[in-house]
Amino acid sequence: MAQAESAPTPLAPEQGWSPRLILSLISLVVLLESLTMNASMISTGLPQIMAHFHTDQGGWVQTAFLLVATVISPALGKIADMIGKRRVLLICVAIAAAGSFVSALAPNFALLLVGRAMSSLLVSCLFLSYSLIRDVYPAKTIAMAVSLATSGMGIVIIATPFLTGWLMDSFGWRSLFWFFTFILVVAGISIRLTTDESLYRLRSKIDLVGAALLGGAIGAILIAVSFGVDWGWTSSKTLGVLLLGVVLLGLWIYSATVISEPLIDLRLLTRRSIGLTAIAAGTAYGSTTVSATILPLMCMTSGTLGLGYGFGVDASGFALIQSPLGVAQVIGGILVGVMIGRGLTPRILCALGSTLLAIGAFVIVSGMDTQWIVLLGAIVTGLGTGLAYSSIPNLQFETVPPQLQASTASIVATSQSMMGAILPVIVFTILNSNVARIVDGVTLYSSTGMHLAWILCAGIAITSLIVVLLVPRHIVQMTVPAAKLDDADLSTAAGSPAAVTS
Repeated sequence: MAQAESAPTPLAPEQGWSPRLILSLISLVVLLESLTMNASMISTGLPQIMAHFHTDQGGWVQTAFLLVATVISPALGKIADMIGKRRVLLICVAIAAAGSFVSALAPNFALLLVGRAMSSLLVSCLFLSYSLIRDVYPAKTIAMAVSLATSGMGIVIIATPFLTGWLMDSFGWRSLFWFFTFILVVAGISIRLTTDESLYRLRSKIDLVGAALLGGAIGAILIAVSFGVDWGWTSSKTLGVLLLGVVLLGLWIYSATVISEPLIDLRLLTRRSIGLTAIAAGTAYGSTTVSATILPLMCMTSGTLGLGYGFGVDASGFALIQSPLGVAQVIGGILVGVMIGRGLTPRILCALGSTLLAIGAFVIVSGMDTQWIVLLGAIVTGLGTGLAYSSIPNLQFETVPPQLQASTASIVATSQSMMGAILPVIVFTILNSNVARIVDGVTLYSSTGMHLAWILCAGIAITSLIVVLLVPRHIVQMTVPAAKLDDADLSTAAGSPAAVTS
């Protein structure tokens, strides 16, 4: 058997926090904050982007970002297990920075989407980061480190909405992409200097056929759903593209059952703890994606238009609503780190987060034309987001050994990305089916459309709640066959969290 590639001495032997470990965590937090900031800042800029390119397909700005992530995350997870999580993480950061650069210069909507697709590798940094933390951080620091990495730093969350408002109101929507180009370059360099590589290696193969089939299937189905309003739901074009997507999806499922190492190991999903965790994660993330997409669109619409919603705020004014939401999200993330250390399970915390996501959406629906009600709903949503996001990786840690952390985490990330890619298109399909009027090329949606969008948001969160409650209370961690491990892993398996079976 070939020897595992040599790697630097990991951080794990340290007993607790050290200056270098703190700098490493700050670097990873900044990187993952850029992912959180990307979602909120680009959503805030969406009305300007749609107006600039005269398009009603704003959902694709987020879908292009998440669709590629859906397809590529499983492959990146396997590659990371094979050649090193930090190495793959840094490659993803570099490509994401290049994508932001392309979007900043985009002369048309199509090229903007290309840049967004390149930037989607930033999504994979989420599971790569907390899998790397799992491998190289001291055991007693992991729960808090993951919670902070996934929920972020309070100062960033508080400042982001006001930074977004200043950039957009002063320099326009392109400045958002210039900002991400800069911050990703800085974060990548910092991680390279402060964070060690994981020693764990796993032999695997990359399923390119599966990636092509899954990507084509989801893309075709989303195109049919997105343009069905314009083409006609019963038109040959809509039905033909939809049928193509269904056929490709069927072929992908078949290939996943006959290929020895498929893009997504469907057998892992049959394990109740992993499959249900993936679904719960996807629906929770999907709910937050929907709310992040429609909240700025709703608030930045003028209330004087008589649509039954909106306050006519600019990007800076929207910061007064978004910033408290971000603070609540940080509080939720910190609560997870504290409560897990005191015996409360990730399963219960995730269920609480999903419950709050649904309540927040219903609160907003009850008063879309009243600013304090919308603010209250946003705060509740933020708290639910922090609880859900931070509890999911900790829930995953209970189910798999470190050698499969990246691969399994990529399945969870795929579920999150898939829901995040599909739901914005569905939301804009609903909105575009309920257009009030078009003014100067800008589409204005009816109150009915907005109500339906928020009800969809709540329904998805309720689905997440139901699914996470079905996750087994007592989870037996799975094991890794010895044939799947490199020699270096076999020599340290006795000290790993999972037993190794032959």
